[in-house]
Amino acid sequence: MASCLTLSNPTVGRDASSKLKSMKLLEVLNALEEESPSHRREEIFIAPPDNASGDFTDEDSGDEDGQRGSHVPGSVLHASVVPEDSGTEEEDDDLQPPPAMKRQKAVVEPQRVWIKRDIQPNFRSWTPSDPHIEDLKSQELSPVGLFELFFDEGTINFIVNETNRYAWQKNVNLGLTAQELKCVLGILILSGYISYPRRRMFWETSPDSHHHLVADAIRRDRFELIFSYLHFADNNELDESDRFAKVRPLIVRMNCNFQKHAPLEEFYSFGESMCEYFGHRGSKQLPAGKPMRLGYKIWCGTTSRGYLVWFEPSQGTLFTKSDRGLDLGGSMVVKFVDALQERGCLPYHIFFDKVFTSVKLMSILRKKGVKATGTVREYRTERCPLKDPKELKKMKRGSFDYKVDESEEIIVCRWHDSSVVNICSNAVGIEPVELTSHHSGIAKTRTQVHQPSLVKLYQEKVGGVSRMDQNIAKYKVKIRGMKWYSSFIGYVIDAALNNAWQLHRICSHDAQVDLLAFRRYVACVYLESNADMSSQGRRSRRLETESRFDMIGHWIVHQDKRTRCALCHSQTNTRCEKCQKGVHAKCFREYHIR
Repeated sequence: MASCLTLSNPTVGRDASSKLKSMKLLEVLNALEEESPSHRREEIFIAPPDNASGDFTDEDSGDEDGQRGSHVPGSVLHASVVPEDSGTEEEDDDLQPPPAMKRQKAVVEPQRVWIKRDIQPNFRSWTPSDPHIEDLKSQELSPVGLFELFFDEGTINFIVNETNRYAWQKNVNLGLTAQELKCVLGILILSGYISYPRRRMFWETSPDSHHHLVADAIRRDRFELIFSYLHFADNNELDESDRFAKVRPLIVRMNCNFQKHAPLEEFYSFGESMCEYFGHRGSKQLPAGKPMRLGYKIWCGTTSRGYLVWFEPSQGTLFTKSDRGLDLGGSMVVKFVDALQERGCLPYHIFFDKVFTSVKLMSILRKKGVKATGTVREYRTERCPLKDPKELKKMKRGSFDYKVDESEEIIVCRWHDSSVVNICSNAVGIEPVELTSHHSGIAKTRTQVHQPSLVKLYQEKVGGVSRMDQNIAKYKVKIRGMKWYSSFIGYVIDAALNNAWQLHRICSHDAQVDLLAFRRYVACVYLESNADMSSQGRRSRRLETESRFDMIGHWIVHQDKRTRCALCHSQTNTRCEKCQKGVHAKCFREYHIR
């Protein structure tokens, strides 16, 4: 069981939570240590340092090879608490609002009239048709081509320019090129599935650690120099009110590219993701032995399959003002919907959990022409008169009660399964009620229970953010830097690779590759195609020979300029993307086996 804590109002435990009003991270960690031993994993969402937009470099947990989990930089240990609803209340807490909400001035809302009938939505029907995806299918892009839809030439040149500017401001003539930056990206991607305790081991000559693909692509000291000056914004033009100003231009570019190439679908998920602050370890261990994850909260909107359409790092309620009378989570849902509607005001269907859902949010989305379904806490149902949860628990599994607001066609359903769940929707009703097979823990058998339509659809479509998190966690970038936002950069790279792979699954006419093979292909092509040939000598010939016959990740692509085929030596307008050699389609197989 994971317990999520926000840096400002952590829920360490039911007794301790009332004491944590305005605390620093250091105090939160001390409170966790004093708790009784527990097997649950604590998750603490943090905000960037107070001076995050300042011109400074923040060391991340001391030496890269340090073993003590309690080493955290002082700027993070003494960061201020950011009030935020983490959504981790127990089941009983769903019955009443948190203390912070009780203290707010009550807003007089018109009384809703709830009646017992099914919902009668009036959204127009539509069938998603996406000409952009059809165009991508016709192009038959390779994994590298799909990845470069997001890290395109404009983004690469932007990072090169900002990094060189930052180095120049530090009186260093870095002279970074796009070719070198792609080598750095290749090494970061490769670290997701090949990692060492020390990243310098990639370049060691010892036979048990030397990695010639990395060592032949870029020199160790050059990589370290580039990585230390990697930058994404002009320090002279930072917005001091934005704690993510150092990476804001990258966030804007990535959101633009993610939305531009996103599959046009009806169903989307919205939820929270976590970018771990400590890059190369999965979690920190408190001195008491309790596992703990520390990271930045990311608001994410995805397709039902896990393609990341829109994201925004959380800065807490002190730095992100909610609007329309919604809480912070609800405001983020509205921002995601606004981003979706930039592609057209279509009746999208958004799914989210009880952290975000409220009857008011359903009403706002309905007025925008957007469908929505989500689990909801009882105090957000605007006094919908449903059967008491205790009474419903005494009834057989599959029992439910429901009411509809007749003025706005918003339904609230309370359903009894293994526990009592409240679900709210402005688009899906009760009918048709179907029988579904559920496992009975006591009898150790599977039983048939009744399941309303909105419950069935919610369970099928809500998992998009979780699927994306699973994909990112498998092979996430493990090389971290000394700046507080270095782990966030790894998260962006992982998200772009996940999106590129999702497009590959949709667009590929031939056999699809899994996520690991996809990442390996991109890493190998970036390291082989952008290697510094001037300093390699004979190594380049060895590298070319080995990769030509490895039967891994060779892809034939079109080239604008005709060159000679490496096999038959006649003119050709196609080449092997990995080998960077011109080769006809008819010569492709023979070239790679002889």
